[in-house]
Amino acid sequence: MDVYLEVGRKRTIAGVLEWPGWTRVGRDEATALAALLHSGGRYARVIGTTVLEFDPPRSVRAFSVVERIPGNSTTDFGAPGLIPQADQPPLDAAEWRRLGLILQACWGAFDEAFAAAAGRELRRGPRGGGRQLEAITQHLLEAEGGYLGRLAHKAPKSDTTNLNEAMRQTRQAIMDALLAAERGEIPERGPRGGVIWPARYFVRRVAWHALDHAWEIEDRAK
Repeated sequence: MDVYLEVGRKRTIAGVLEWPGWTRVGRDEATALAALLHSGGRYARVIGTTVLEFDPPRSVRAFSVVERIPGNSTTDFGAPGLIPQADQPPLDAAEWRRLGLILQACWGAFDEAFAAAAGRELRRGPRGGGRQLEAITQHLLEAEGGYLGRLAHKAPKSDTTNLNEAMRQTRQAIMDALLAAERGEIPERGPRGGVIWPARYFVRRVAWHALDHAWEIEDRAK
């Protein structure tokens, strides 16, 4: 499995190029790859909700590091923030469909984790930190609305008191933006000169964020 690394001063991000959303963080290259391997079973359960075939690796030797990107402050914070070269080429119709399936599966994983933890207080960190369920959902909603700008689209104006409806509208806006990208309707630069993300990287970032918080909820609800 081809992997790319974002190598920061404090943290390293490892992501499997073929499987958006499957991205983990470690102190260095070795721990990032170990975290990736450790999460393979969890990712398999997510992909198992689709028609795609996925077999999690049994050893880090299954990973082939094909690209290393110097990290930045986002990397050191523990989030992917740089675009691998492999995400730049245009997509064919089959890959568009495949990416859509993976993104929907990662959203589904978040929804399932949310439903399972509803009404429960999530375990806090050693210093009492960590958002509760509604705050995590609000954070995810705001982030996805911000990501839309990277495809030259705006987040819908939603009633944020109804998080389920707001999330549904934002996800629909994301799918509409990806459809516009598939038709070649996305400009090379944003309306204010902002950077437009390649569609493959856009899906990678959105899928990772949803899945990262889904797994956070699962772990903290135990």
